[in-house]
Amino acid sequence: MSGHSKWANIKNRKGAQDKKRSEVFTRAAKNIMTAIREGGGNSNPESNVALREAIEKSRTVNMPKENIERLLKHFEERKNNLSSGVFEGFGPFGVPMMIEVETDNKNRVLGEIKLIFRNYGGSLGESGSVAFMFDRVGELELASKLDEKLELELIDSGLKDIKDNTVITEVTDFGRVRDKIKSMNLEILDSGLVYKCQNPIILDSEEKVGEILDLIDELEENDDVVNVFAGFDYVQKI
Repeated sequence: MSGHSKWANIKNRKGAQDKKRSEVFTRAAKNIMTAIREGGGNSNPESNVALREAIEKSRTVNMPKENIERLLKHFEERKNNLSSGVFEGFGPFGVPMMIEVETDNKNRVLGEIKLIFRNYGGSLGESGSVAFMFDRVGELELASKLDEKLELELIDSGLKDIKDNTVITEVTDFGRVRDKIKSMNLEILDSGLVYKCQNPIILDSEEKVGEILDLIDELEENDDVVNVFAGFDYVQKI
């Protein structure tokens, strides 16, 4: 859950990248991999409910069965050599960024990410150079806004904050709040643990936002990149 979907209309108007079939499949594949990770590496949809749900969602966008099977097989072949990590850097306009990876070759993915950043005028930093600007929290994007009664119920379960349709929790409370929301029969559009920037860089043009989104897209296309978090907001000039 990288949290940049609300800027999709800017990307569409900018025309930088139309939403292609392959991009939809990439997102579906990322969701499947996230479900496997959250299930402790369990790639069996029969015993991993989250994975089963992710696969069902991938079928709604017509992702071929062969693609799904190939993805699961590829994970099984690599899982014993996979390690997780986080890269920190600055994109164009000084936007701080955190990139979560899961890879069997850290040197390779490091080189690939460095090149992508360089192509956009950004740069990777040392460990700790950006992380202090972000808080690690849980986020759940709901299909509709909560009324006051439901908010009070969630506060008792560990809700930390709510902005528009997005519920924010402490990492330790994330699972409990998610289960509570499900028990209330509320639709969850997206959820996960995220890095939330404390003081986002304010961008004042759609062109700048589009450039950041292009960078995020290219990073997310890398098979070893799990999530990308960018600390920016958009305020239109008056």
